[in-house]
Amino acid sequence: MKKNINIAVVGLGNVGSYLLNELNKKKKDIENKTGRKIYIAAVCARNKNKKRKFKINKKIFYQNPLKIIQNKKIDILFELIGKSDGISKKIVEESLKKKIHVITANKSLISKHGDYLSLLAEKNKVNLEFEASVAGGIPILRTIKDGLATNKIIKVVGILNGTSNYILTEMQNSNKNFDEVLKKAQSLGYAEPNPKFDLNGNDVLSKIKILSSLAFNKKISKFKNLMSGIENIELKDIRMANELGMKIKLLGITEIVDGKLFERVHPCLLKKESYIGNINGVMNAVILNGTPVGESVLQGEGAGPGPTSSSLMSDLLSVLRGNIKYPFGISYKNRNKINLYDVNKYNNSLYLRFEVIDKPGVLSQITKNLAKYKISIERLIQVPEHKKKTASIIIITHRTSEFNSRKCLKSFKLNKNILKFPTLIRLF
Repeated sequence: MKKNINIAVVGLGNVGSYLLNELNKKKKDIENKTGRKIYIAAVCARNKNKKRKFKINKKIFYQNPLKIIQNKKIDILFELIGKSDGISKKIVEESLKKKIHVITANKSLISKHGDYLSLLAEKNKVNLEFEASVAGGIPILRTIKDGLATNKIIKVVGILNGTSNYILTEMQNSNKNFDEVLKKAQSLGYAEPNPKFDLNGNDVLSKIKILSSLAFNKKISKFKNLMSGIENIELKDIRMANELGMKIKLLGITEIVDGKLFERVHPCLLKKESYIGNINGVMNAVILNGTPVGESVLQGEGAGPGPTSSSLMSDLLSVLRGNIKYPFGISYKNRNKINLYDVNKYNNSLYLRFEVIDKPGVLSQITKNLAKYKISIERLIQVPEHKKKTASIIIITHRTSEFNSRKCLKSFKLNKNILKFPTLIRLF
């Protein structure tokens, strides 16, 4: 690689602006560590005159990123727009075709188009780096690709969304309800104005798909997955978990079961004393199980411009050192497709909460229906609300199949004594 390197930064939101400042501040440090001099040749965003935290050189400002690679000789391009399609995909695609190294934090893009883009990078002998797309500042992808390269990984479990983790932690600590805590998270910048992607599990699923591909040397799965978020978790669930000596966490889990891929994202009840049960606030953590290494744990801040920029800079130094690597650790042709594990066979214990009219016979209706679907009860707690003439019935089940639990819960829709669809949280 030549000594002088031209860099373009596309997307100047919180992360892009912060990164640009880091690049300008650390030019000398980068040169000392890599022997390369970097030059910011172009920056790009929709609004040239928007007020930003860090100074932007308007002489190198573009509103159309495609014009950058048409008009300038760029060696490395940072894509920080964040969409899975449209201009995000187009600028990465065109850059790779023009033999420009690409570094991105875009999990949506990589989880959807990573196979195609990695093949493009391999064909053109350039890097496609995306460490910042999963778990912010935690170097999880490089750990899998390099540090654990000769291990056989069989399972990955992670808290991978700082927004959801902050909300669940704050509900427990403050005794405030979901909506109140969400507003606080938004005011602190931990949650987006429209937080749906973080709260419904989609954000974590994108990251799990990337982790699956790297950990198991497979193509990115296109399957419909078991996915639920935290939108239906209420303060009474947090309190009940506490009484049971447990905590609620949103987990992303991927593993190989009977030679098949099983990816899932959902809230879990974990023991209070467990390691992952004590990852609080906006922190992320990933647990890898492999052979011969055993269990490896990585923990750190999973979101925000600082941790994300740290991973982007790590990718930059890797590229500047001349490391042309397969984006997913091994070549595209050696990454096979994998069959999907049948989620209906998944067995687990469940926490079920029923909101009911408090009158005789309702509890027996519920227990009879559970028995009909071969779901046995380990523990039952009834919490009446006398003023409202309602009650919460909490049931912890023995292990049961996903197939039976889904069928059973659907059948409760016809019961007028049950006021809303039951809340389900899986035990971990």
